[in-house]
Amino acid sequence: MDRLSKQHRSWNMSRIRGKDTKPEMRVRSLLHRMGFRFRLHRRDLPGKPDIVLPAYGTVIFVHGCFWHRHPGCRFAYTPKSRIDFWQSKFRRNVERHQEVTTALRELGWRVVVIWECETTSDEQLEQRLYDELYET
Repeated sequence: MDRLSKQHRSWNMSRIRGKDTKPEMRVRSLLHRMGFRFRLHRRDLPGKPDIVLPAYGTVIFVHGCFWHRHPGCRFAYTPKSRIDFWQSKFRRNVERHQEVTTALRELGWRVVVIWECETTSDEQLEQRLYDELYET
């Protein structure tokens, strides 16, 4: 049973942003400090990737662990109410990302996913980004 009223839950959900999230801003800030230049949310690409690095042929998605079901992550829990609704929603999110990834790869892009829980340590995130972008 949800402890919040339907109106309050709706208000909470409306506050969840699809872009310019804190994890996304951390990745962008770190990339900029590392000297990379990029574009944001290009509408002409499938899935409107969060970050596009044309010079590297790479797109970066910064995924929330809850919404995109980060395997093995403690933040990828399933709410206890309306389980069928949530499982269906999560399944579609994962399927959509797989479709977008396939479409981008067919267009010649390299796809990198940074999970929300990976954005807590600048040192580890910087090393991950460096490895991904300079991978041959």
